[in-house]
Amino acid sequence: MAYSTILYDLADGVATLTLNRPEVRNACNDAMAEEVQAALKSAERDENVRCLVITGAGQGFCAGQDLAAVRERGEISFREHLLKTYNPIVAKLRSLEKPVIAAVNGAAAGAGWGIALACDVRYASDTAKFRLAFSGIGLAPDSGTSFFLPRLIGLGRALELAYTNDVLDANSALALGLVNKLYPADQLLPATSELARKLAQAPTRGLGLTKRAMNYALDASLEEALDYEAHLQEIAGRTHDHHEGVQAFLEKRQPKFIGK
Repeated sequence: MAYSTILYDLADGVATLTLNRPEVRNACNDAMAEEVQAALKSAERDENVRCLVITGAGQGFCAGQDLAAVRERGEISFREHLLKTYNPIVAKLRSLEKPVIAAVNGAAAGAGWGIALACDVRYASDTAKFRLAFSGIGLAPDSGTSFFLPRLIGLGRALELAYTNDVLDANSALALGLVNKLYPADQLLPATSELARKLAQAPTRGLGLTKRAMNYALDASLEEALDYEAHLQEIAGRTHDHHEGVQAFLEKRQPKFIGK
């Protein structure tokens, strides 16, 4: 598929998806939503992809919904729009059984912040800014923000951010645990690439099962989580990479994982 609003590259087991509408801070229109969904499906199917990085072109990560595009389109069903655009993106990011890293290079607002929150790990530029933006135009949160934020920072802080529409700077986001690490702008992508290459050499199947276990445990009892862990461990224990890892340990050498 030829892309017009994103860039998609694969090297050394790492797929990089770059939101590429820098003239509007990578605000998302229907074409971009469709192309992101297609790229995520491609990354899921491709065994050569063992880690995914999402970032933005230019000075922004993603400014959320392109409101100018909405105005041009006229009256819409908000529900149908979300079911067609952002909901599939957020759901796929959470279900994709490969590591997903957000390299937040600038402003992440509205649905753009939702996309970043749906990623497994978030590295950010020290100039990045975050804003829910929905209350500023009379809307409620969407794109998974009402799911992720209370779980990450607690209900009170999440509601405060949603109500006030305040901008959160990078240092505040780090202090709240909303990003994993901060880097100067020129070091963000090199640092992200270093982590991505490391994860691309890891036991991909085991990492995917790890993600599945933690997603499940978010809403499970301890007993349910323990039982699910046992189920997933049965699967992991039958993989090539598990046997390779044990053999490498016994032979006192570095394992050579192949992602299977």
